[in-house]
Amino acid sequence: MKQYLPIIFLIVLLVIFIPKPIDKESLDTSELEIATLAGGCFWCVESDLEKIEGVEEVISGYAGGIIKNPTYKQVSSGATTHTESVQVYYNPQITNYATILDTFWKTHDPTDNKGQFIDRGEQYRPAVFYHSQEQLIIATKSKTELEQQNIFNTSIKTEITPFTAFYKAEDYHQDYYKKNEAKYKYYRYFSGRDQFLEEIWNNHTKKKLTPLQFQVTHLDATEPPFDNAYWDNKEPGIYVDIIDGTPLFSSNDKFVSGTGWPSFTQPIDTQSVLEKEDNKLFYTRIELRSNSSDAHLGHVFDDGPNNTLRYCINSASLEFIHKDDLEEKGYEEYITSFE
Repeated sequence: MKQYLPIIFLIVLLVIFIPKPIDKESLDTSELEIATLAGGCFWCVESDLEKIEGVEEVISGYAGGIIKNPTYKQVSSGATTHTESVQVYYNPQITNYATILDTFWKTHDPTDNKGQFIDRGEQYRPAVFYHSQEQLIIATKSKTELEQQNIFNTSIKTEITPFTAFYKAEDYHQDYYKKNEAKYKYYRYFSGRDQFLEEIWNNHTKKKLTPLQFQVTHLDATEPPFDNAYWDNKEPGIYVDIIDGTPLFSSNDKFVSGTGWPSFTQPIDTQSVLEKEDNKLFYTRIELRSNSSDAHLGHVFDDGPNNTLRYCINSASLEFIHKDDLEEKGYEEYITSFE
């Protein structure tokens, strides 16, 4: 027996310490908040919303109908008045309801309440099912702001309606985009969803950016030194992606480099900035791009102060958010860094 003790001990350690996959059935939701949304095929909505930082889990199911515990066959027939929906469990310490909605608007067609893309009928209508008065206020404001931008040149028809009940879909629908990757990609492409969204939001980006901002972020241009918005900005705050608002750099890490461009010793989050080899000149440089929008930001060099790096960034790729405006603009998690 003694000769087997080391093996037994090893097995016990493996059982205790090997990470286990998240089980949707045992997900601890006690400290999480919930958003219930519908945007057509729940495979696609689940896939898109699970990419948001702070979202712990997204579950596919049915909401807005008149019968209890419907099956996929019943819902897809259109006879139950349910629509394919998802429940989003998110950590309010990391993200918030407004951020969830911002991604939601950008991942479905809010002008079509008769279905979504190739999927037609009431069972695919888009909707925001609010759980509280606070969610109703945020959702209404978010929808109004989207409509005022006139991105779609027509009214926003995604309904905002009280949450009543949510019924989890069959197991084979959960994480379908992971379990059936090839079939999911085939469906998604031929549904027309991605083509529509790319056309709408690419056009919106071009309209939103100034000519210089577009040339820098999309065509990898470089703005003039000492003649740009933030090279000598000394105000406290954060610098976000001009395209999608992702936080990139903080004034806490900004320094005077003498180059005429905003310079930082580090990004707020290394995952938000991608490094890419750049051989456009006669030597190799390391280009910086936004991980979220793929916008060209600038380059990184190894000549920062006190043996740090120098992240040399184009002002045209950035928007500055003053520390006094962080809460109002949805960046309240960064306030403490300026206290």
